Amino acid sequence: MDINMKVIGVIGAGVMGTGIAHNFALAGYDVILIDISTEILEQAKERVAGNIRFQSLYNKDFKAEKPDTILNRICFTDNYDLLQNADYVIENVTEKWEIKKDVYLTLDRICPEHCIFAVNTSCISITKVASLTKRPDRIIGSHYMNPVLMKPVVEVIKGYHTSEATIEATVELLATLKKEAIVVNDLPGFVSNRISHLMMNEAAFVVQDQVAEPKDVDDIFKKCFGHKMGPLETADLIGLDTVVHSLDVLYESYQDSKFRCCPLLRKMVEAGTHGRKTGQGFYTYPSFEHSLVKA
Repeated sequence: MDINMKVIGVIGAGVMGTGIAHNFALAGYDVILIDISTEILEQAKERVAGNIRFQSLYNKDFKAEKPDTILNRICFTDNYDLLQNADYVIENVTEKWEIKKDVYLTLDRICPEHCIFAVNTSCISITKVASLTKRPDRIIGSHYMNPVLMKPVVEVIKGYHTSEATIEATVELLATLKKEAIVVNDLPGFVSNRISHLMMNEAAFVVQDQVAEPKDVDDIFKKCFGHKMGPLETADLIGLDTVVHSLDVLYESYQDSKFRCCPLLRKMVEAGTHGRKTGQGFYTYPSFEHSLVKA
């Protein structure tokens, strides 16, 4: 598969999708960032501009560009038809199968035959997503970590039909972002989330059972095990709603009680406390955050 990647599509303009779009724009690609919400698209534009200003403070090798230079490489839109010339599309919509299903049916209809679809999912099977399309050999998982700009590794997942050419193209594309690809096989949750969600879920059970306060739980992992973030801080960063959706997918996929979602987590999501993005989770946050350190 000899593709000259020029146009990158990114579906979903939340924190993760915005970070991915920004990263590709910094690398010189033309990016089409799609979301159904004009409000979210405006917030994404503000977040990119803010991150550019903050980036030079935390990356000595970064040569600052004017925010407009980066922003002009990103088309913020709700129009899927603009993906007619996309070479590579990265999907970041919520972890709900019915929503993802509609997205891939639309992408498969609009995007050119050579276009690769990268599924940035927490837990959903890449093979299951590929079954929706007429290009299963060009469907691959690419699990970016948050914050995207600061993470040097992407977990890449090979589906049942994913071709070696698609894997090679993805590895080479990530290398242009100075990111290493670690390729794993496809089972729900893959490596990172199959393990990390168990930790976050059990940490929530510890708080629910009044064994310890959230800060104490996180401090043990940071100070005893050397983790940069504790499991509850990580859950807040990812979004508690996303964590709950992912645990539900893992439980359904494996039918294993170890993935049973902590009732406290589900209660917090039902109360609208989803973590950083809502300003309240296990911790309280400012209402709007866009710096690389806080994103």
